[in-house]
Amino acid sequence: MGAADAVPGVSGGTIAFVTGIYEELIDSIKQFGPSAFVAWRRGGLAQLACHLNLGFVIPLVLGIAASLVSVAHLVVWLMEAQPVLLDAFFFGLVAASAWVVSRSLPDWRLWHILPLAAGLLLAKGLPALMPLINLLGADYLMLVVGGAIAISAMLLPGVSGSFLLLTMGLYGPVMAGIRGFDLTLILQFGAGCALGLFFFSRLLSWLLHAYHTATLQLLIGFIIGSLPLLWPWRELVSYRLGPDDQMIPLDYRYLLPGDYAVLVGGSAQLIPALALMLAGLLLVLAISRGNQAPARRHEEEGSDA
Repeated sequence: MGAADAVPGVSGGTIAFVTGIYEELIDSIKQFGPSAFVAWRRGGLAQLACHLNLGFVIPLVLGIAASLVSVAHLVVWLMEAQPVLLDAFFFGLVAASAWVVSRSLPDWRLWHILPLAAGLLLAKGLPALMPLINLLGADYLMLVVGGAIAISAMLLPGVSGSFLLLTMGLYGPVMAGIRGFDLTLILQFGAGCALGLFFFSRLLSWLLHAYHTATLQLLIGFIIGSLPLLWPWRELVSYRLGPDDQMIPLDYRYLLPGDYAVLVGGSAQLIPALALMLAGLLLVLAISRGNQAPARRHEEEGSDA
């Protein structure tokens, strides 16, 4: 999740979806709030740890933190050195995750096409709305609102918080501030992230419990809608300049590998790109099968009992 969140176009929520921890992640985040204080008053630290699901949260946070100081740097380097191959791997991974989740829906209904279509439209339209953040004017307000939007997007499979930050013109300043340990920027951005996590996790948790299949269809729409941003062979045709002359992409032209090779005057890296797409697909299928095996064993043990 840490490595994926560093890439504009990929969501850490997608990785949570792929690994089967998404709903537990949302429900665990929701527990961080006033109810945690009540749990601590009633049962001390043991009750608090149980309430916050720290046995799940702590390893997850440690993994994300370790990635941000190790693997994420490699991924950011690959974005510049091998963008076609990196996009190809994530394209296979994200496409397979949409298929794996869609085939596991228990009670699909015809009207569930509506949330699926809504997810597709929102995934397409959200980046176009992000430049409106600049109308807020004050830098601190932009950082707080940008942090709330970005962290909320990171909870959504298929919606890249990093890409939304890029379209807001905040990706460069935020990354530079984190690397340079700009405490003021980190606190302002962190406050926005905390607000986004507090409110959006509760909304998502309620939707997943009240309208489970429809919400999953919405999330699948987000995932499918993100795929064009990961197509390896594309040409940037429209952009604008953000703060510090940072290039913010607005529109792409999607090409066949042969046309891309003509455009760049070199190789389209077709064979290694297809191999990495397949690797991403197989990785998702392997993880999905690994997640299903314990569930089947649990069901068998229950029926035997």
